[in-house]
Amino acid sequence: MIKYLFKYRVSNIRAMIRNGKAEPLECQEDFNGRLVVITGATSGIGYVTAREYASRGANLIVINRNKEKTLNLCEEIKRDFNVECDFRIADFAHLSDVKKVGEELANSDLNIDVFIHNAGVYLDEKMISDDGLEMVLQVDHISSFILNYMLKDKLKAQKKCRIILVNSEGHRFSILGLKLDDLNWEKRKYSGLKSYGSAKTAQLLTMLKFDEYFQNSGVTINAMHPGNVKTNMGEEDSGF
Repeated sequence: MIKYLFKYRVSNIRAMIRNGKAEPLECQEDFNGRLVVITGATSGIGYVTAREYASRGANLIVINRNKEKTLNLCEEIKRDFNVECDFRIADFAHLSDVKKVGEELANSDLNIDVFIHNAGVYLDEKMISDDGLEMVLQVDHISSFILNYMLKDKLKAQKKCRIILVNSEGHRFSILGLKLDDLNWEKRKYSGLKSYGSAKTAQLLTMLKFDEYFQNSGVTINAMHPGNVKTNMGEEDSGF
């Protein structure tokens, strides 16, 4: 922990700690019969979120990369809550998967009530995807952006939907902003925290543009900080 205090502005560290202590908001709505789409739902925040919505009567579509885990999840959801649980398989490390799912949903007759972008990754070492993009930026931001962009007209036509981006106070690690001329970290030493912060900052900025598009349409888009949650994100990397 100490080494990070020297790398990042004290004001950012203080703000992160302060906001992390905020009282969580609790939704009391009944979601009986509504359709909720969740990415990255086989573990961690996505898994708990899927079960919580199902417990309130929501039908689910989960978008995950592991088919076996996804089948087990849907069986569990159906058994425990007697709701529908459909799925799509997509690895956000491959944009072809993301575009395929986006096209399927955009061309469907499904009325999506809630879309939760939860899938994400944290890496200590730089990785470049098969699409030629830095992996954290691709998985944590570009993939959710593509899905939102492909679905924006459909959702606006529905005149209702709640889009939620699972963002992070970790966006503050991008204290100098996005380096648009070096998104693949070829001119700088790679930093896992700064890369993660850059991806989350990019997500916040594009959220503002989507919000402008959805004004007065009945569709809302918001980013949220989940707080300090123990998940398996980055479990193979050094911890912070």
